[in-house]
Amino acid sequence: MKKIIRSVILLAFLFFSPVFINNIFADAPPDPGGGPGTGVTPVGGGSPVGGGLLIMLSLGAIYGSKKVYDARKKILE
Repeated sequence: MKKIIRSVILLAFLFFSPVFINNIFADAPPDPGGGPGTGVTPVGGGSPVGGGLLIMLSLGAIYGSKKVYDARKKILE
């Protein structure tokens, strides 16, 4: 059972890794906007939030499923 779970996690990682790699890189900073002395500075940067959010959600799901698996295993012992 342990080998099956390990192989499923490995296959899922290999399958979804191109999606994660594409979203990890941040964009270049935006133009400062306006000319010199206008005081117009854009808000925020150019980094995407979606890639990091997807990674954190997937890691949280993996961590939660591991905790549930360990709890069930402990109850069955």
